[in-house]
Amino acid sequence: MWLDDADVAAEVRALRPDYAALLIVAEGLRPGPSDDASGALLADAERRGRKHLAGARPEELPQVAEWREAFRAFGAKPQRTRPSVEALLRRVEPGLPRIDRITDAYNAVSVGCLLPVGGEDLDRYAGPARLVRATGDEDFDTTADGQPAVEHPEPGEVIWRDDRGVTCRRWNWRQCARTRITFSATRAMFVLDGLAALGAAGLRAAEAELTASLARLSPGAAFTSRLLSP
Repeated sequence: MWLDDADVAAEVRALRPDYAALLIVAEGLRPGPSDDASGALLADAERRGRKHLAGARPEELPQVAEWREAFRAFGAKPQRTRPSVEALLRRVEPGLPRIDRITDAYNAVSVGCLLPVGGEDLDRYAGPARLVRATGDEDFDTTADGQPAVEHPEPGEVIWRDDRGVTCRRWNWRQCARTRITFSATRAMFVLDGLAALGAAGLRAAEAELTASLARLSPGAAFTSRLLSP
């Protein structure tokens, strides 16, 4: 089973002993452009996001402040490369982006439950998912000036990777082009990132919300999950 081989490296756990990742594999998804159903999920997330913030800045929330600390621990500057949950919270007032049905669903959970969530096309993955500290020579497929490009992480940077290269840089900052969700993705892997302020209960609540949302968008979809915890 693909989930059995997923791993968080010891050197990452040394940075944040409180870190836990909840991985979900979803099959039988119905992808496509954003629609009324996925838009409704985001509209509800915007409402919840405003309630969470209550006039505060995103970085003042404990769940976000901890991620800023985690980024600093491996040398990233969170004011320049923000944790994904902070980046989304900063877009609550102007309106969260509408991207596609699957991405909309996990972005809504990220804002509503205050944790970073990422999604990858499992059919484009090569081997198991591993959270490691980069050597600096791994390939990261991205775009620059609208054209395909290959970059490399900084040595020591925390990255998710597979057998072909980096799938997400700086823990949860930016996903690669190769495995991103598209309008044709029917099998996906989701990573839910948790630190102490969120706790195990918060991770499980986010898992339940995400699988419920995806099941409404894709009746008949099947889900399996695995918690990688300290």
